[in-house]
Amino acid sequence: MKHSLAVALLACATLVGAAHAQSTAPKAPPSAPGGTAVATFAGGCFWCMEPPYDKLDGVLSTTSGYMGGRKRSPTYEEVSSGATGHTEVVQVVYDPRKVSYEKLLDVFWINIDPTVRDRQFCDHGSQYRTSVFVHTAEQRKAAEASKAAVERSKPFRDPVVTPIEDAGEFWPAEDYHQDYYLKNPARYSYYRTGCGRDARLRALWGAAAGK
Repeated sequence: MKHSLAVALLACATLVGAAHAQSTAPKAPPSAPGGTAVATFAGGCFWCMEPPYDKLDGVLSTTSGYMGGRKRSPTYEEVSSGATGHTEVVQVVYDPRKVSYEKLLDVFWINIDPTVRDRQFCDHGSQYRTSVFVHTAEQRKAAEASKAAVERSKPFRDPVVTPIEDAGEFWPAEDYHQDYYLKNPARYSYYRTGCGRDARLRALWGAAAGK
């Protein structure tokens, strides 16, 4: 991942170099068995978007990957160059009988900075843009209502610029990206803190940040 020079030593790309040697195979696409649903969110570094969903009762799986671009089967290196048009996303398979799509949206907003385009925290480029990728008309309606509610109640002055888009084809990221925060907790914590993610979330959302 590319970052500003000020945080170059904290960049995901630096951490990825070590992890890349472990495995380069892409993870299999997530399955959505009967009675479950799929939601897809772009919130900057996908490593940081898995944890808030993994801890929700009713979420069955989270998979880091890519969406919104032109190339089929993109690699991490291609996406991180910004040339494919993809952004990093997390795809969530969940049981709507246990957790609602509206709840997933609530979690999404307080884990991102929705006031900026083509970047999140120390990560810059369209590959880190935020978006709610909707899979159904019902999801679009809920996402639009959720965004409108955030605009009305947000504790900050800047407008919400995160778009709501139709979901395209999802490409799972390489295996070494999956569950990165569990496989490499020290590196993950160092990146997240150094990137200023939590500090910015607290400045935006206050006590609700990152929940």
